[in-house]
Amino acid sequence: MPVEEPQLFDLGESGLLLCWDLPPHPRRSREIGALGERLAVSPPPGLIEWVPGLCSLAVYYDPTCLARGAIAEKLLGLCADLVLPFVHPSPPIVVPVCYGGEWGPDLEAVARSAALDPKEVIRLHTEAIFEVVLIGFAPGFPYLAGLPAPIRLPRRSTPRTEVAKGSVAVAGALSGIYPRAGPGGWWVIGRTEWEWFDPCDPTPCRLAVGDRIRFCVRTG
Repeated sequence: MPVEEPQLFDLGESGLLLCWDLPPHPRRSREIGALGERLAVSPPPGLIEWVPGLCSLAVYYDPTCLARGAIAEKLLGLCADLVLPFVHPSPPIVVPVCYGGEWGPDLEAVARSAALDPKEVIRLHTEAIFEVVLIGFAPGFPYLAGLPAPIRLPRRSTPRTEVAKGSVAVAGALSGIYPRAGPGGWWVIGRTEWEWFDPCDPTPCRLAVGDRIRFCVRTG
């Protein structure tokens, strides 16, 4: 199946933004990654870089070497020709989480918004299989697609100036993990003690796009 044709938007005089419809989905993430790989294999002269997003791909080029029409035609052609190979799903990484209380200060609020008992929110979150669709926002922060519909809600109206390291949070159709303490506007429902980003490691991010995750209630 070819990639759905994206909308094209100019990023100044030296960039194009390819946008697809929301919400984020693992297949869309794989398609965007595959498009980037195709550009890496056969880059047109004047191509500078490309930056993947949840449902977008930003492409930057030198307009003195590469015309806007030429790069747009190249990108749309790649979309039309791209066919994703079948990839057998890997077993999910099981991540223990302490839910609620001081570890998940927004669990009660999420439950009220969804008209559910907090235990039901935990059950839904731990039964879901998530897939990493993007690493971004902060170094090592994984955007995880697969959040069950009953516990989807918009971001907090007032972001926190600091969210604790290891916080597990939800917003929109996604869940995520804060690898370092910092500001954030997602609803924090739990916390994990695992390390998610180490700048001194040759592979600093613990997770990569395509990895699958299942959360579980930490015991002991």
